[in-house]
Amino acid sequence: MSTLYHVLGAKQFDREQLDRLFGSAKEMEQVAVRGGIQRYPNKIMSTLFFEASTRTRFSFESAMHRLGGRVIGTENASQFSSTIKGETLEDTIRIIAGYSDLIVMRHTEIGAAKRAAAVSGVPVINAGDGSGEHPTQALLDLYTIQKEFGGIDGVHIAMIGDLTYGRTVHSLSYLLANYKDVRISFVSPDNVRIPTYVKQYLEEKRVAYEESSDLEALAGSADVFYQTRIQKERFPSLEEYSKAEGKFIIDRKLVDAMKRNALILHPLPRAGEIDTEVDGDPRAAYFRQAQNGLYIRMALIEQCLGGERQGGEG
Repeated sequence: MSTLYHVLGAKQFDREQLDRLFGSAKEMEQVAVRGGIQRYPNKIMSTLFFEASTRTRFSFESAMHRLGGRVIGTENASQFSSTIKGETLEDTIRIIAGYSDLIVMRHTEIGAAKRAAAVSGVPVINAGDGSGEHPTQALLDLYTIQKEFGGIDGVHIAMIGDLTYGRTVHSLSYLLANYKDVRISFVSPDNVRIPTYVKQYLEEKRVAYEESSDLEALAGSADVFYQTRIQKERFPSLEEYSKAEGKFIIDRKLVDAMKRNALILHPLPRAGEIDTEVDGDPRAAYFRQAQNGLYIRMALIEQCLGGERQGGEG
């Protein structure tokens, strides 16, 4: 199996790598069903989270346990690591790399994962860096689409909500550029539109996209509705947040207008942007999506620990 070293951003993956990773994730699903495998009994993974997390941290830690490894870490590194004493991120990483075989890090700053990788003696996986990227979330999103539809080529996806600060949207857009005839509709309030640098990348890769403020108009045409939370904590002011909050909500009425085989995804947590009455609809796949995170992260750990470094990001 081809291996990875660091997992820092979505752009490092090509179609061939994605196919291999998804094949491995499918195998890992069966491994998890059987209760796991003792593949890495002598390996230790450090989870270093400077920002709150439930799904990402727990799924990575569960993934390592399912593979027979061990976990050390902190869920609040900004408070419970030596950075509070003034230690630099680079020095923190140098130390932790000496205690473990793999580092999974979430940070508040864009580019923090690359800074960590530059000094780490072990693989670093980016579990989210500010409003930059969240590659492992995007990988599980894409894997979910493939599982649900049987393929990704030709998909029309509506990305909804906070597209400026929504790092999962950025990473997923980059990954979708590996597939044929993909169309993306970006639906957002005016003050959280998709960044220019994401659009430029899609243009370079000749991916069709549009920007819209009319979600209802897309209800009958899009295959995937990727809803995101308006992230209050990332806005510069409460006034700016209030301009975006509550503008686009997926409710029963909207779902009834969707295709019968449409897919509703959300990276979670949600904060009212998907009505709970939608949860029972078979098109609501966000809890299945979250479960797929375990299998993708098992596959990523396998590839990071399964071979020698091949240089670069991947």
